This record gives sequence, C-alpha cells and structure tokens, in this order.
Amino acid sequence: MQTGRCLTGHDIVTLMLSSFFRKSTPKTIDLSNIQAILFDLDGTLVDVDMNRFVPIYLRRLTEYMSSQVSPVRATQSLHHAVAAMFANTDASRTLESILFEVMETELSVSPELYTACLEQFCQNDLEALRSLVTGHPLSSQLIESSLARGWKVVLATNPIFPRVVVDARLNWGELNGDAFHHVTAYETAHFCKPNPQFFEEILDLLQTPAEACLMVGNDTLHDLSASQVGMQTCLLTPWRIKRAGTPFKADWQGRHEELLALIAENVSAPL
Repeated sequence: MQTGRCLTGHDIVTLMLSSFFRKSTPKTIDLSNIQAILFDLDGTLVDVDMNRFVPIYLRRLTEYMSSQVSPVRATQSLHHAVAAMFANTDASRTLESILFEVMETELSVSPELYTACLEQFCQNDLEALRSLVTGHPLSSQLIESSLARGWKVVLATNPIFPRVVVDARLNWGELNGDAFHHVTAYETAHFCKPNPQFFEEILDLLQTPAEACLMVGNDTLHDLSASQVGMQTCLLTPWRIKRAGTPFKADWQGRHEELLALIAENVSAPL
C-alpha cells in the first residue's frame, strides 16, 4: 500500500495559517444606505418563552368566554385562527378579520362578543403575564441609536396579537411603543412572517426600498425571510430560534452589544 508524503513542520504551519485566514475572512453588512430598521420583538428586544406565554394567555382569555363556549373549544378555535393568519395571502383581509371569521364560524361567537371578552381580559388579567417577559438592557439603546441616525424604526413582530398585547410586552420590556414609526398588530396587518408579503406591506407603508432596510431578529426562518424581498438581515444570537431546514442566512449575526456598536459607529463589522 502506498502512503502519502509525510507532512513537514513547514507544511503543518502553512495549513494552519491558511485555515485560520479562511475562517477569519470577514463578511460585512453595509449600513451606508440604510433608511429604516425593523426589529422583531419576542426573543429580540425582549426575552419571552412563547411556549409558556401563549398557553397562559389563551387560558386566561378564554375564561372570559366561558358563558358562551367552553374554554377548551375556544382555545382550539384560536389555534385554528392563528393557523389561518399564517396562511393568509389575501391583502383585502386583516388578520383580525380572519380571527373573527374563525370564531364566528366555529363557535358562533360574534366579533363584538370576542372584542368585549378581550377587553375584559386585558383590563383584569393581562398584567398577570408581566413576569413572563424580561427586557434586554441594550434594547432601548438600539432603538435610540437607530433613531439618532435618522432611520425609521419599525416593530416588526409577527402580528398574531392585538395592539394592546403588543404594547404590554413593550412596556414590560421597558420600551416605548411611541418610538416606533410603525408597530405590526393584527388589527392592521394582513400577513405573517415568513410570508414575503409581510415585509412588502411594511415597505409600502414606509415608502422605502427593500435594499435600504435592515431586519433584526432572532428567528432563522421568520426574521431572516426578509431577505426574500431584498432586505439585509441581522440575527441576534442570545435568544436565537434555529429552525431545521431554514433556507435563509443572515448577512450579520452577533449579540446586542455588537449590533449596537455597529449602528453607533457606522462601520462594517465581521460576521
């Protein structure tokens, strides 16, 4: 059997150096033409485990519907409604109207009745979910630094909740909802991430080209899907959600402090 040539010390050093420089070749993100930045909320600006938050939210909300329908059936229908929201491609239908339609079709619960139950829940029980949401100490600085650069700042959370519940999570994370040029919520949104129409709707509202927008999030599918419409993408890694088979790759990834330095200093940064 033939053997290969033995590596000399010089060969080993050469291979190590070439490997090092291949790995350290920087990938950069260009902020020079950015006009708007989109931030995801959960897992990006605030820390919240949606696998805990959603069941508690639904349990407490559906208790207010118990005189009309069992909470178990109501919860099932709300799950169906969320699935229908994610599937929607009809620009004439808000996500709220889709929810109303599912509730009326499956439970004979009118939009007025559902809205009344939601209002009672928000007044009496929503605050009980505060402990499930924790802010990040640098989130407000990320927003302020973006505004200081003259960028439009959008809260681009998946709009499966009403605005009052989005505002509550912002408040619990010690963030000011009034700082955003636009906040996605089911009353006004028509699409969910990762549907590219979600981002196109925001682009139309901002009247800003996709290449002048930066999407920041923690979900390798929902947030990085902004690249489908031509946005640059940043993946914040502390609370990253990595989904198997995701076809998208971030233009940049790192921690909050690294992104803050990148925005504040207006320089390209390595991936």
